[in-house]
Amino acid sequence: MSDENELNSSLLGQARKLQSILQSAVDGIITIDDHGHITTVNPAAARLFGYSPEEFLGRNVHFLMPEPYHAEHDGYLHNYRTTGHRRIIGIGREVSGRRSDGSLFPMHLAVSEFEMDGRTYFTGIIHDLSAHKATELALRQAQKMEAMGQLTGGIAHDFNNLLTVIIGNLEMLEGKLTTPLQRELTTEALDAADLGARLTTRLLAFARRSHLEPESINLNSFVLGLTDMLHRTLGETIYLSNALTPSLWPVRVDPSQVESAIVNLTVNARDAMPEGGRLVIETSNAVVDEEMGQQLDGLSPGDYVRLTVSDSGEGMSESVRERAFEPFFTTKEQGRGTGLGLSMIYGFAKQSGGLATIDSGPGKGTIVSIFLPRHRVEPVVVADSELEALAGAGQTILAVEDDERVRKLTVTRLTQLGYTVISAASGAEAIELLASGKLADLLFSDVVMPGGMSGFELRAKVQALYPNMPVLLTSGYAEEMSRDAPEHGEKLKILRKPYRLADLADAIDTALKS
Repeated sequence: MSDENELNSSLLGQARKLQSILQSAVDGIITIDDHGHITTVNPAAARLFGYSPEEFLGRNVHFLMPEPYHAEHDGYLHNYRTTGHRRIIGIGREVSGRRSDGSLFPMHLAVSEFEMDGRTYFTGIIHDLSAHKATELALRQAQKMEAMGQLTGGIAHDFNNLLTVIIGNLEMLEGKLTTPLQRELTTEALDAADLGARLTTRLLAFARRSHLEPESINLNSFVLGLTDMLHRTLGETIYLSNALTPSLWPVRVDPSQVESAIVNLTVNARDAMPEGGRLVIETSNAVVDEEMGQQLDGLSPGDYVRLTVSDSGEGMSESVRERAFEPFFTTKEQGRGTGLGLSMIYGFAKQSGGLATIDSGPGKGTIVSIFLPRHRVEPVVVADSELEALAGAGQTILAVEDDERVRKLTVTRLTQLGYTVISAASGAEAIELLASGKLADLLFSDVVMPGGMSGFELRAKVQALYPNMPVLLTSGYAEEMSRDAPEHGEKLKILRKPYRLADLADAIDTALKS
């Protein structure tokens, strides 16, 4: 009798242990009989599928399955009972589950079997793959955007060199023309070239190769400063409101890029609401932990300021939302947009150490959020200064440029401004010229050059040999500047290609005075 009591006690202990495992497991566990009816379900499975535990018991398990599994499941069980053929027993595989609201989710299903009282039972262990799939999708999207950024950045860099030559020669030609028609045609060509330059600027923003000039700013003040202008831009049919968080953390960003981002987002929202609607600009502090960062395209954990623009417009389909940040992708009519607005915002956010996201659905409106890293120093007000374009007084400038067309044009333009110019095709040649006794009052060099010496490296060598010689750098994009500038312990100014003659005159004059 004591042996029987001991056995019963042992069985009771085992049952309690199994029940504890079942209750505490984070994965869903469901047991069915050989006809597919559910006999056991744990709390994790109930939460996963969105039913109470009581709603499972006695029902055929195929109600948790989408088609074609729903219709075929009973056939699988019948085939197993009659032939013993194992299709998924002991083999884990990825399938889809159907929640109580009808939505589907990816899951990994592992099935085992056991015998009890002469009947066969099956236990399924269900692991939700939703977060894993979302991370995979975010990684693929990030890799695709990175590849597109590399491509567009390279194209824009080369295109900027071509535009520099086109704009420079048109400006020189403009001064030699005699008839109004000739001047009008030249002006139109210059305007078109300037438009091309603005397009390449947006491409470089997407590629995260723009030269940013960050300042510590408070986004609340910035948004309030734009509100009147945005009201005029949006028109009377759009109701614009702000939801600004008090005590908002400062951020260190390029103010012109923030302004461009806000204007682009509000104009996009206006276009999505042709009959009018509501638009809200919101700011908030956001603490991103490891888990949230994984959901946000691998955003690094830390403190961020979130700038959100939401509208009550028609929203986007999933296919449109997935491509919305791609350069040149647009759903607008031809001639109504370049498809670079959102891609520029994406690149600006990434280059600033943050992220841009889109949440949208058909008929649900659109929410675009920009996460920008918190800056620990309070913002300061920087006074605007005006530069005067002054002609040279015969000073000697050493111009270094590897592109022959750009180098020839640079020499001509600097001469036109009243400077004496010596030129070199590489950093090594520039060092040789200086060593041979050809002294210069200023070094004007491209950043990206072949031959193993960049403009930054040339600058360092020249200033080591000639400490009093000022240096001005120029580039079609400034990826190298953002990487190398901190090593030099000071804020570097760079003249972005393509530039007009007045911009060149201002930059040279400022560098000489420094």
